[in-house]
Amino acid sequence: MRYKYRCLLNTVEEVPELRQTQVTLVDDLDGGQADETVVFQLDGRSYEIDLSAANGTRLRDSLAPYIAAARGAPSGRRAITPRAPGNDRAQTQAIRAWARSQGLKIADRGRIPDEIRIRHANRT
Repeated sequence: MRYKYRCLLNTVEEVPELRQTQVTLVDDLDGGQADETVVFQLDGRSYEIDLSAANGTRLRDSLAPYIAAARGAPSGRRAITPRAPGNDRAQTQAIRAWARSQGLKIADRGRIPDEIRIRHANRT
């Protein structure tokens, strides 16, 4: 909290400065008052749109046949990607040994930070 100071007859009084922020949602279709923010994905891209209750219902009604026919997809998880070539155990051990010899902090296990990988690749 921020404070303003005010002096009254040789005394200093601390007065809290209050701030209130109000956010008003505007319907992105018709410019009226929005009641909700709808988040959806299509073709691998995420979208957000502020809509009134009526426009939100229209969106859901128009998508209902497609949603009914669709399969559920995993959400919230990243796909496991194969390791990049050259990321074998011997290479990571060599990078860790080099980093320690340079006085850099590096864990015994886990991902090697990109900064250390770059410095190792650019060593002379």
